[in-house]
Amino acid sequence: MNRDSGQGRAVAMVLGSCTSLQIGAAIAVPVMGEVGSWLTTAVRLLLASAILVMLTRPPLRAWSRGQWRRVVLYGVTLGGMNGTFYAAIDRIPLAIAVTIEFLGPLVLAAVLSRRARDIAWVLVAAGAVAVLGFSKSPETSASGGGLDPVGVLFAFISAGFWAAYILAGKSVAAEVKGQAPLAIAMLVGGSLMVPLAAPSVGRLADQPVLLLSLVGVALLSSVIPYSLELAALRRLPARVFGVLLSLEPVVAGIFGWLLLGQHLSVVQIPAMVAVLAASVATTLSGSSQEGVGPVDPTT
Repeated sequence: MNRDSGQGRAVAMVLGSCTSLQIGAAIAVPVMGEVGSWLTTAVRLLLASAILVMLTRPPLRAWSRGQWRRVVLYGVTLGGMNGTFYAAIDRIPLAIAVTIEFLGPLVLAAVLSRRARDIAWVLVAAGAVAVLGFSKSPETSASGGGLDPVGVLFAFISAGFWAAYILAGKSVAAEVKGQAPLAIAMLVGGSLMVPLAAPSVGRLADQPVLLLSLVGVALLSSVIPYSLELAALRRLPARVFGVLLSLEPVVAGIFGWLLLGQHLSVVQIPAMVAVLAASVATTLSGSSQEGVGPVDPTT
C-alpha cells in the first residue's frame, strides 16, 4: 500500500465518520426526549451489533484469549463513551458536548507527544472548555440559567472514555482482523447499558414506531462511523487519529443548528474555535515530527 494514498484514505474515513456520527446524534436527540438517553444508547448499539454480526459473521472460536480481552475492553470503552455522551446531549447542546468530549483525544495526543508545546495547547483548550462550562446558551440566557452541570459532567466522563476508546481500538485493529471485533464490541457496550435502560423499556413499547428512528441512529451513529474509524485506525497512529477528530465540534455545531435549531452564543463560538485551533496545532506539530505511516490492514 502506498503510504500517501493510505493516509489520504484514512483521513477521508475519519471525516466521513465525523459527519455520519453527528447526523445520527442530531436524529437521536428527539428520540431521547421520548425514551431517555440510556435506552437510546442500548438499542442503538445492540441493533448496530446485530447488523454487523450478519455482515461479518465473527469467527469467535478462532480468537485467542488475548484477542477476546482486547475486544471486550474495546466494547467497554465504546459503551461507556456512547452512554455518557448521549446522557450529555440529552442535557446540553450537541456542539458544546462534543467540544468538551474532545478534550479526551486532545489530552491523549499531548500525553503521547510529550512535547511542552502540545501540552500548552491542551491547557488552552482546557481554558476554553472552562469558559463553555460557565457560559449561557441563547436558549437559557432568557431564563438566567447556564449549562446543565450534570450534562457537562457526563461530557467530561465521555471525554475520558473517548481517550480509552482510541487506545483500545488501536490495540484491536493491530491484533484482530476485519470488522468482526466491532460487532462484538457493540454487543458488549450495548449489554452494559441494558440495566440503565430497563426502566424506559415500557415507553418504547408504547411507541414502537420509534424503532425506525433507532435503526437510522444505529446505522448513522454506530455501524458507519465506527466501521470507518476502525479501518482508519489500521492506517494511522493513535495520536494522529485522535487529533484528526478535531472537526467533530464544528460538524456538531453545524448539524445541531441545521437539524435541532441549537444556537451558540458569542462567547461559546470563540471558545469552540480555541479548541479547534489547539487540535490543528497539535496535528501539525505531530505530523512534522512523527511520520504518519499506515498500519498493515491485514494484521
